[in-house]
Order: sequence, then structure tokens, then C-alpha cells
Amino acid sequence: MPNPGTIHIEETATDAALDQPWNVIVHNDPINLMSYVTLVFMRVFGYPRERAERHMLEVHQKGRSLVWSGGREQAEHYVHQLHSYQLLAQMEQAS
Repeated sequence: MPNPGTIHIEETATDAALDQPWNVIVHNDPINLMSYVTLVFMRVFGYPRERAERHMLEVHQKGRSLVWSGGREQAEHYVHQLHSYQLLAQMEQAS
């Protein structure tokens, strides 16, 4: 039995889920030019032109590209930035 006034915090499945990597996915849209999408990837992620173009082509040809993977807060930040450039982006938990 815990001592009165002592708080016991148990780790939950949610805590473990937050530690999992998150993927940032960009989807194709009929509005933005391919050159614009390349530029956004270079600005947001700091990718060199070749890598940015590779992701842009994947978005264009396959309909989506996994452009970044890592911590949840950073993924949320990237999705927000991509939205500010009018790109269709989402984050999903990596499996």
C-alpha cells in the first residue's frame, strides 16, 4: 500500500506509443507545381535539390511520399509547416 500523499505513476501503452517514430507523409495534389513542391522540401527539411526532387517525383508518380520519420513533436511541426505551404501532409505512426 502506497504511503499517503505519494503519487505513483504507471507507464501505459500510450507512453510507449509516443516513443514510437512517426512518419510525415506528403500526398499528391492537383494544385502545386512540381518545382514548388521541390522548393518546399528544400526549405522545410533542408534537403539538397536531388533528394527533394526524388521525394517530389514519388509524390507525383505514386501519390505519396514518406518525407521524414522521427519524434512526434517534430513530425507535428513539419506537418504544420507543410500545411502553411499549402501541401497535403499528414503524420502517421511508423509500424
